[in-house]
This record gives sequence, structure tokens and C-alpha cells, in this order.
Amino acid sequence: MSGDRVEFRVRAKNGSFDGFASNEELEWKEPFVFIQSADTQLGMIDSYFKNPNPGWDKEIRLTEEAVRAANTMIPKPRFFIVCGDLVNAMPGEADKRPQIADFKKSFRDLDNSIPLVCVCGNHDVGDTPTPQSIEEYRKDFGDDYFSFVCGGVLFVVLNSQYFKDISLVEDFARKQNEWFDKVLEEYKNCNYKHIVVFQHIPWFLKEAEEDDDYFNVEKELRLKMLDKMYASGVRYIFTGHYHRNAGGFYKDLELVVTSAIGAQLGTDKSGLRVVKVYENSIKHKYYSVEEIPTNVEI
Repeated sequence: MSGDRVEFRVRAKNGSFDGFASNEELEWKEPFVFIQSADTQLGMIDSYFKNPNPGWDKEIRLTEEAVRAANTMIPKPRFFIVCGDLVNAMPGEADKRPQIADFKKSFRDLDNSIPLVCVCGNHDVGDTPTPQSIEEYRKDFGDDYFSFVCGGVLFVVLNSQYFKDISLVEDFARKQNEWFDKVLEEYKNCNYKHIVVFQHIPWFLKEAEEDDDYFNVEKELRLKMLDKMYASGVRYIFTGHYHRNAGGFYKDLELVVTSAIGAQLGTDKSGLRVVKVYENSIKHKYYSVEEIPTNVEI
């Protein structure tokens, strides 16, 4: 790696993820912990709250505090995932490149044994993504959808913008759907303990039958995809986008909406979610940046 990618250690390649290369990861051995976060969104706090001299120092500080907490956590998190809106600037805006550079710098001290996994959000590829915005994201962060196996659990990362507006990227969306169908079909022949999906935009905020909203996916597609995932064994979906904690269930499939490391739009504090993976269940809890535990009971 060279240039502004020097601190960015982990990338997805051609629909798979190079953070976990060992065959040992294919088998369940013991419970483990990972960190799920969302919306570092460098630049949103000052922009949203109309600071006359906007910057993104606040988001950098919060992200670096989260990294320090991850480094000292016992047991060590198996990975640290950011579920979209890595930065606030939209594709083509002047602040885009410096915000991306500072996002990567914010994670430069993350322990080398904790892979950083990135999910694209609407601010990363645009509310109406284009082939150019998708390719630019891929140059900076790797594939926009991919899967990996960690500790005997299958994790799938999706680009949720393909569920919101595909008017300019129909071929991209079709390829993700075909790939996802293949992943779900292959899962039937594997012995993974769980299949977990990560994406930026939630399918719903509280109830699967709720009305369409900026923060969810339109109902017809939502119910179709939830039904497909449920039938294929998905029981956990982790998301962001809402800048508040929320979530609910579709049958016994749990959808988790995690508030932001960065700007808050509700009463939650900036923070992240600590997820504990057991053989027969997954448990999780949201912590403010100031309250992230050092010792996690598992």
C-alpha cells in the first residue's frame, strides 16, 4: 500500500474479505467479542448544528477514544466494524478527500490484531449512487459488499444503497443480489453457527410493517428481503444510519440499529456496541464512548 492508504490495513477483495485468512476461522471453538459501530461521519456534528467554523475534530476525538477502548478490551475484539457513513461529505464535495484521509488516520493506532471492517453508507457513495461513486469507494475501502467467516460464524456485508436508489447503478445492484443469493445458498451446506448481516440503512426502525421513512427501506422490498433472509437462516442484522439506537424483530430475526460514534439525533450519547457471540445466541449492548468496558464478561 502507498499514499493515503498506508494506515488502512484491511480490504475486501472480489466479494471476500482478506482479514481472516486462516482455515481455523471456519470452525467454532469458543465465544468471542466484536465491536459494531456506525456513522463516524467526520464533519456531521459541526455541519448539522451549524457551527460557523465547521470541521471534524469532534468526530476524530470520539473515534480515537473508541480505538483506545478497543485496544484495551479483554477479551480482545475479533474485529471492529463501522456500519456506514464513514465521513459526512458526499461524493464530489470539497471535504470528501480530507475527511477520508482523517478517517483512516483515526484508526491508525487500532491494534494490528483487530481488523477494521468498513461498510458503505449513503454519504460514502451518495443518496443516488453512480458507477463513479461506487468505484471511488472501492478504490478507497475495497469492495462495497463481501463476506467473511470468523470463529465459525458467517458475516455478510451489504451495500444498502442498492435497496434505496438504483436508478444509475442497476447492474451493480443486480450483481450484489445474485452474489447474495449465492452466499445464502452455500450457507445451507456449511456448519457455521450463525449468519450475521451488516449494512448501513436498516430495513426497519421498530417494526417490519412500519411505514416507509427516510431511515428505512420501502416496505415491499423490505418484507421480500426479510423473508428471503429468514428462510436462509439469517437471525441477526446490524445497521446504523439512524443516529439513535432502535431495532426490533421480524419473527425471531433480530434487527439492531446502532447509534453513531459521531453526531447524535436523539438522546443517546456517541458510542458503539459490544457484541458477544455464543454458540447458540448473540448478545449485545450499546455503550457511550466514556463507558466502554475494559473487561467484557463472556
